[in-house]
Amino acid sequence: MKYIVLLGDGMTDYPIPELNNKTPLTEANTPHMDLVAREGITGSVRTIPHGFSPGSDVANLSILGYDPVRYFTGRAPLEAASMGVKLNSGDTAFRCNLVTLRLMGSDMVMEDFSAGHISTEEASQLITEIDKRLGSDDIRFYPGVSYRHLMVWRKDSVDLKLIPPHDISGQGIREYLPSGKEKEEIIRLMNDSQMILSDHKINKMRTEEGLRPANSIWLWGYGSRPRLPTFKERYGLSGSVISAVDLLKGIGIYAGLKSINVPGATGYLDTDYKGKVKYALSELRKKDFVYLHVEAPDEASHNGNLNDKIRAIEDFDSLIVGEIIKKMQEVEDLRILLMTDHFTPLSIRTHAADPVPFAIYPSSGEPDGVERFDESILKEGSIHLEKGYELMDYFIKGGEVN
Repeated sequence: MKYIVLLGDGMTDYPIPELNNKTPLTEANTPHMDLVAREGITGSVRTIPHGFSPGSDVANLSILGYDPVRYFTGRAPLEAASMGVKLNSGDTAFRCNLVTLRLMGSDMVMEDFSAGHISTEEASQLITEIDKRLGSDDIRFYPGVSYRHLMVWRKDSVDLKLIPPHDISGQGIREYLPSGKEKEEIIRLMNDSQMILSDHKINKMRTEEGLRPANSIWLWGYGSRPRLPTFKERYGLSGSVISAVDLLKGIGIYAGLKSINVPGATGYLDTDYKGKVKYALSELRKKDFVYLHVEAPDEASHNGNLNDKIRAIEDFDSLIVGEIIKKMQEVEDLRILLMTDHFTPLSIRTHAADPVPFAIYPSSGEPDGVERFDESILKEGSIHLEKGYELMDYFIKGGEVN
């Protein structure tokens, strides 16, 4: 048996008045996801344990079969693995966004947590300058992809409360500034970055072209190096992860999965869907398991763009789910797990901890009568798992949960 997870990040949502109280997932034309739900078996799963912040880090650890209570140490260390940044004992990694802040009265507003989805080439120059000017023997900055970067502080036992920038889109930042024992150092770095970035030629060019400048860093998601048993140790399967996002790649690397780089994969609406399918099928011919992640619906939600979210869902349906179904015969005994990792409601433009729907196709038993893949599965599905990490057991073991 071969296995593939098809994950549309942040697809689920709350009812929207402009859609006659339907959700984007219900409004979107999704014949292929509906087929998986109709002919498979469906259910709900709580990917975010009670008491955890509803992030993609926690959710995707759960989905891959790892209990966040035991294994989660923070988001940034997972991204460090994908970026090839080795963390030593005593190192603390931070996610470092390039963001756009806008002055409003006596406060600054988080205008764009992605600095207008700045290009990787531009961002690399900016982070390199930040490292040159603010880096030290104890603090280093590392360029990543687009707005997503990394800072490593050679300091153990950090005590901070940091807010993800996408949680405060359009809001004043003053009440969300870092708090905790080391807050002064983090605030200093963020303030100093603004002085450096405001004068940089990249931002001057972006402003002249009508693009949003990357005029500050924003530090969050800190943690130390995790230790996970490999996916092969847990399930006896070899596998790969396909994503444009360092977080997902890093989780895969710590789980012993091969991270596959797809040229043209961007993590946004313009990602190379066909390329992802091509590489996924290639990996399935050689291995047992593929985790195929698409970020675009989540990004559209964070941006508060309803049309983009519907488009991202429909593209995921036709260009990912549809193509995999068409080519299932190329992979003997292929089983699909279709799902999202967490809610990202447009009304709040950030993640929510609600249980999410999933569908498994083909089913090991009789289909449960669900007609389409959307939030209705939360009530109408036949399986309900409170422990997110048990879903992978159910998927791979054909209905058994350890």
